[in-house]
Amino acid sequence: MASRIEILNDGGLRSDGRKQYELREIDIDFSLQGAADASVTIRHGLTEVLVSVLGPREAKIRSQTIHDRANINVDVHVAAFSAGERRKRTRGDKRTLELASIIKSTFEPVVQTHLYPRSQIDIFIQVIQQDGGVLPACLNGTTLALAAAGIALLDFVCAISGGVHSTSPLLDLHTLEENDVPHISVAAMPRTGRVTLVTMDTRLHLDRFEEIFRMAVDATTVLHDEMKSALEKRTQSLVAAVGSGEKMDHVKDIEMEM
Repeated sequence: MASRIEILNDGGLRSDGRKQYELREIDIDFSLQGAADASVTIRHGLTEVLVSVLGPREAKIRSQTIHDRANINVDVHVAAFSAGERRKRTRGDKRTLELASIIKSTFEPVVQTHLYPRSQIDIFIQVIQQDGGVLPACLNGTTLALAAAGIALLDFVCAISGGVHSTSPLLDLHTLEENDVPHISVAAMPRTGRVTLVTMDTRLHLDRFEEIFRMAVDATTVLHDEMKSALEKRTQSLVAAVGSGEKMDHVKDIEMEM
């Protein structure tokens, strides 16, 4: 059956004007939300996700306490207005629970939980807007939020989606493309070269899988540069803020002495 939309035109451009291997614009905001130890709002194109991290802190439920490492809890909420079709997803929604389970299993080997025995790390994820690549956005946002909270990680987890239209590979799919072409999501740790996650919600021919997989892994290094740069800028701004604060305190002390 023919596609309802033109995924790739004769000029090699996709429906949103990008080239085959071009990633969507990424925007990262570290503004703190509520009582969280760290928060990150990450946007992949029109997809927007807010991730907040609390902890490590003492486990609230004794039965969930693990004596030699931290327990990671992941809670995902998808806003009813996040997609074109309004649909309220409850906490018990199958898709939401699956998303939380994938994120938890991805980060349990990455977070150095042995450094935080008998404690818990809570990750709260709010999907504000969906336009494809929701899982990669959640994973990338979680990496940044954990790092901003000062939690020790083995490496960054960087994730991206990839698919194939006819014989043409595509990177970083938006919703219309995800609905129309076979695709996968890949998460990797660029520094160590390890792949932490591969998911495939649609059937993909074996001959095409390896090509798209390698292409997605290569793309995670680009994401890593963007994420690392954003984290470094945040750190520099915090250092500058602390420095200016100390300077102001010093000025006040001099004024009091005078």
